[in-house]
Amino acid sequence: MSDSAPDTAPAPSDDTSALRGRWSEALSAARGGAGPDPLPYADNLLERWAEPQRRYHTTAHLTQVLDRVDTLAGHAADPDLVRLAVWFHDAVYRPDRSENEERSAALAERALPEAGVPDAATAEVARLVRLTVTHDPADGDTNGEVLCDADLAILAAAPKEYAAYAAQVREEYGFVPDEAFREGRAAVLRQLLELPRLFRTPHGAAQWEPRARQNLTTELELLTH
Repeated sequence: MSDSAPDTAPAPSDDTSALRGRWSEALSAARGGAGPDPLPYADNLLERWAEPQRRYHTTAHLTQVLDRVDTLAGHAADPDLVRLAVWFHDAVYRPDRSENEERSAALAERALPEAGVPDAATAEVARLVRLTVTHDPADGDTNGEVLCDADLAILAAAPKEYAAYAAQVREEYGFVPDEAFREGRAAVLRQLLELPRLFRTPHGAAQWEPRARQNLTTELELLTH
């Protein structure tokens, strides 16, 4: 996968074992046949998702987004490619940099062919990863709709979980002074609230949209008052 891929890995936890299994299933479905051992690729990605600068964008977020894709899978044209995109969408994550999605997509473009995934499937995964820059899939892009809805589903969490998410985001941007963070975060929240719809799938629109807007409005009020 890269020169940082581990030759050996420590004994996985139960959560890590489950994630490794989910990776192997999605990869096997995407490549449609035999290929290299999937586990070194899973372990490389899991190491990335466990980097110390992360507070929200951790393996817990990875698991949650995969769970949401499972909920929405019937809407996607190819849910296994969406699952692979979930694995890569924050594989490169540095809060102080703006090119994370592009670098994550480029990682997918290097790793997936090496892992035996056909070129067309690799291109679709990379396209989906790049879509998380805007979370604005075109009408009819069902794979993109599922990925973006799954990634944004945290916005519809119960109030305590949402507050924990917001606190974790603040921790990731701990290098930003309070006033500058409040201004930047408020701008993001206003941009989201101005969208005609946050969620594109029928399930997301029905089940997540109202609570997400309530959470965003509450956070914006706390930041600006």
